[in-house]
Amino acid sequence: MDPVSQLASAGTFRVLKEPLAFLRALELLFAIFAFATCGGYSGGLRLSVDCVNKTESNLSIDIAFAYPFRLHQVTFEVPTCEGKERQKLALIGDSSSSAEFFVTVAVFAFLYSLAATVVYIFFQNKYRENNRGPLIDFIVTVVFSFLWLVGSSAWAKGLSVFGFLNFILWAGNIWFVFKETGWHSSGQRYLSDPMEKHSSSYNQGGYNQDSYGSSSGYSQQASLGPSSDEFGQQPTGPTSFTNQI
Repeated sequence: MDPVSQLASAGTFRVLKEPLAFLRALELLFAIFAFATCGGYSGGLRLSVDCVNKTESNLSIDIAFAYPFRLHQVTFEVPTCEGKERQKLALIGDSSSSAEFFVTVAVFAFLYSLAATVVYIFFQNKYRENNRGPLIDFIVTVVFSFLWLVGSSAWAKGLSVFGFLNFILWAGNIWFVFKETGWHSSGQRYLSDPMEKHSSSYNQGGYNQDSYGSSSGYSQQASLGPSSDEFGQQPTGPTSFTNQI
């Protein structure tokens, strides 16, 4: 049996059914969609110049552009309608910075999601051995959530829909990663300790009150009259008195 089959038969891939690993696998998939749709995007437009002299007109001027969308570098020629002279023009705009930032975030998110998924599947014990692994995972998840939000907002085009989907996935996964850290368990202990102390102090106070009440009642009954030991006498029965004249 090959190693992959052995791991699958041993139930190693069952971790993908947990929310943490399942969302990480979705982040891996949507990161591919994000940088593939933006990095591989290409488009074009068609212009037409209609002159009075129809022989000078050009009704089909095709202009192509693509990632990284440096439109000011896309040039084309149009007729001037003054003989055979032509004028060289360029498109307006430069979206390269936001587009390249978006693709860079998508590529690094893909690489981290891939590495994290491998760790979840094959090195789960090492990941949870101490708090360092979940803590690093939590910080990186928060950072990528912020980067996806910034990248999608800056790249305000139709392609940014994948950016917002990635932001929702990464932001939603913050809670599941946080549960793996020691901060979550310490927070639960902090909330449970005061309640336990309050409960124990309440029970202890009730017990002391009852015992005090019973002991005080007993002491009060015992001290109603002087005891015979105080006079150095012991009870020997009824005492008779005679009158002497």
